[in-house]
This record gives sequence, C-alpha cells and structure tokens, in this order.
Amino acid sequence: MGEHYFTERPEAAGRRRTVHLVLPDVHLRLTTDRGVFSPDRIDPGTRILLETVPAPPAEGDLLDVGCGYGPIALAMALRSPRAKVYGVDVNERALQLARLNARTAGIGNASFHRPEQIDPAMRFAALWSNPPIRIGKAALHELLTTWLARLLPGATAYLVVHKHLGSDSLHRWLQRQGWPTERIASRSAYRVLAVTAHPDAPAAPSRQERP
Repeated sequence: MGEHYFTERPEAAGRRRTVHLVLPDVHLRLTTDRGVFSPDRIDPGTRILLETVPAPPAEGDLLDVGCGYGPIALAMALRSPRAKVYGVDVNERALQLARLNARTAGIGNASFHRPEQIDPAMRFAALWSNPPIRIGKAALHELLTTWLARLLPGATAYLVVHKHLGSDSLHRWLQRQGWPTERIASRSAYRVLAVTAHPDAPAAPSRQERP
C-alpha cells in the first residue's frame, strides 16, 4: 500500500510547489509538497466548504481538524482576525508547511499542532474540517467523537465529505450519536454538514483554570 497523507512522517522525497486559494474575500499563496493532502491544487471539497459556510465566530478559539498545509485554518484566521485558530494534523510535513504558509501570509492568529499538543481543557467556538475520510470508518468516528465533544454549547462544526466517500452514512451516524446534523450545501457530489454541539457540552474553563 502506498504512503498516505495521514502518515506521520512522509518518506516521499520533497518537491515543493505553489497553489493559490482565491475566494471573494481570501487570496492565499500556499506552499505544498509531496506526502500531504492534495498537493497539486486546493481540494474541491475544501473550496466548497470555504465558499458555503457562514462566517466563523469573530472571537474565541476556532479549530481545523486535519488541517494539512493550512487552507481552511488560514481562511478562518483571515475572516476572524480577533479569534485564535488552531490547526491539528498528524502529518509533520503538513504542519511545517502550514506554519510556513502562515508566516508567508503574515497571519499571526493561526497556529498548527499535533493533536496531543492541544490543551485538553480547551473548548472551541467553531470547528471546520475536510476530515481524513480515508483513515477508515472506525478511526474517523473516533476522531470526530474526540473533537466534536470539545465544542462549546451551541457551537457548530462544518464538515465537507464527498457523497461517494460516505457523506450520507456519516450524516446518519452523527444523528444517531446525538449530534443534530443538517446538510447545508451540496455541490459536485460534496456535502457540507453542519453539526451542532451537545447542549450539555461543558463550558470552557478560564485560562487561569487550565492545567
């Protein structure tokens, strides 16, 4: 089996290139490389997500799960300059690229981390993600359960998933787990799902209370 973008340390020889994310309100020049997700272009699902979701909260801690080289997290950071955006990924090469892209764009309110580096006490005001579907259903469910549980009460997660990669079955699974889920957009066989946090989700502790 070939190397996947969710490999922690890709072995493929590096060959950096540049892609452009151009939206009505965002223009980013992003460096990519082999061994990361969608190195040759902005993934269509990512573009559809960014073109269809409402504006992120103006303040608070925001999250991108499976951030890759950073297009979603950096767009969130530009749209909400007073918020703090956290991108998480297991791919070390992708994280290095995301940090480089943030520096190149002069974006100071986005940072990129391995999942275990995020303070477990943090709660997020929003989550946007083009999730790593190809890690397998069980691993995907565990991933989403972990991060959706860390949304603030009433917060919304926006997920983009291709129909042929299980968007509709994921929609049903989320509903069964007790997360109200609505399809807010459908384009080119991609579905954008809005997932509402459990109403009894614990509030974020103050920064002084965090370990």
